[in-house]
Amino acid sequence: MAVLITDTCINCGACIDECPVEAIVDEDDNPTGEEVYYVHADKCVECVGHHDEPACATACPTEGCIVWDAIGDSPEHRDDITDEQRSSHEPVVE
Repeated sequence: MAVLITDTCINCGACIDECPVEAIVDEDDNPTGEEVYYVHADKCVECVGHHDEPACATACPTEGCIVWDAIGDSPEHRDDITDEQRSSHEPVVE
């Protein structure tokens, strides 16, 4: 995983429009069945090479909705985010 959308998601769609690699899907396509948007870990690049910070979190109107998560099979990730930030699910934008 790279970033995670929490259950505070209001399903507004702002994050989907901003993702440069189309890693985010809406609640209808969420493989977990939850009624929130979902980030495909194997696609998310944390906007490395695209933006200074994850554009989904910048666009999201819900404070703390998008958080850092463990690095999984994602092709790129930010080296400046600590394991502690990821394990504690620190918000990407505060």
